[in-house]
Amino acid sequence: MMTPKSGLFLAVACVAAIAAVGCVFELTSGEPELGSTITIGILGLSVPVTIASFFGAIKNAQQD
Repeated sequence: MMTPKSGLFLAVACVAAIAAVGCVFELTSGEPELGSTITIGILGLSVPVTIASFFGAIKNAQQD
């Protein structure tokens, strides 16, 4: 059963994954709107956040 905490982890994972996919599209389509440096930074931050949040949700759901 999903707890509110695991649901929050999943929501963060979804938003971060959407940000990562958006950054990939921005980088491959030419010149990103925010610039390459900021877009790469967002991508570099969103990938580990996605992974950590997803596994955090799984761990939290298994504990309860």
